[in-house]
Amino acid sequence: MSSLRAVIAGTGGYLPERSLSNDELAAWKGLETSDSWIVERTGIRRRHIAAPGESASDMGAAAARAALAQAGAGPADVDAIIVATSTPDSAFPATATRIQAKLGVARGFAFDLAAACTGFIYALGVADALIRTGQARGVLVIGTEVYSRILDWADRGTCVLFGDGAGAVFLRGLPLAEAGGRGLLSTHMHADGRHGDILVVDGGAGTTGGTGVVRMAGREVFKHAVTKLAAAVDEALAANGLGHGDVNWLVPHQANLRIIEAMGRKLHLPLERVVVTVDRHANTSAASIPLALAEAARDGRIKTGDLVLMEAIGGGLTWGAALARF
Repeated sequence: MSSLRAVIAGTGGYLPERSLSNDELAAWKGLETSDSWIVERTGIRRRHIAAPGESASDMGAAAARAALAQAGAGPADVDAIIVATSTPDSAFPATATRIQAKLGVARGFAFDLAAACTGFIYALGVADALIRTGQARGVLVIGTEVYSRILDWADRGTCVLFGDGAGAVFLRGLPLAEAGGRGLLSTHMHADGRHGDILVVDGGAGTTGGTGVVRMAGREVFKHAVTKLAAAVDEALAANGLGHGDVNWLVPHQANLRIIEAMGRKLHLPLERVVVTVDRHANTSAASIPLALAEAARDGRIKTGDLVLMEAIGGGLTWGAALARF
């Protein structure tokens, strides 16, 4: 068994050029909605939309390049690439292998992981295990989504919620003494398939029928989100002998400002200690946490030594939390 710790050495994000406001969205798609209606219920004001021909692998590769650059790393330092996505370029080959080729990584292994909005937390957990067991020393963990391609643009209950983008972290395995307390402390992953139909893409490559777009029972999702995220947060802190007061930053999945604010109150954290991007990015699913991490790390909010708590819930149902010392 290796005595390595997975340290977040670099973060990176990518957003498509086109930024679409609520009013523009309503006019563009002829929706019976408004900026005030959307903001009041979700906190979302804008979202980014991928350009025609812009793929999950294109965006993921751009975010990965930024993460590698921040870490002072290159293609030769990458042993594995894990991509969390619900919108892959194709059923196969994996989007991760597409990104591997675009980055010029000629070694190691690459694969996709599907856990909807919790995908980045799951991918962190897998990457952490690979590093701790000595199977990899440098792992790119990427969340990348083009939800604009799987939305019913006539359904104002879902189409206003989502956006496109990608985020990435480069994890470097360091000996415990060298890590100096930094790195992933623990990850906690859960699923309950009994509730799979309350947030689902209706149809897919392996089924007959369906529309292939997102369907959601919003009230049910909200009810599960508050209770399950609170339990995952407490689980992560208890596993490390820590309390709410030890957390410097909460970096939540960016689905709904009401849920984000509820989790901040749960941790007794003022909103200024919670990284919020949902107003500008909307819900970018597996990309939302790494995008928020990249923004907060680059503008200096998250500093070396800070304890960062990440949590997410998504279709499956899947949910989980991760605790890291930067």
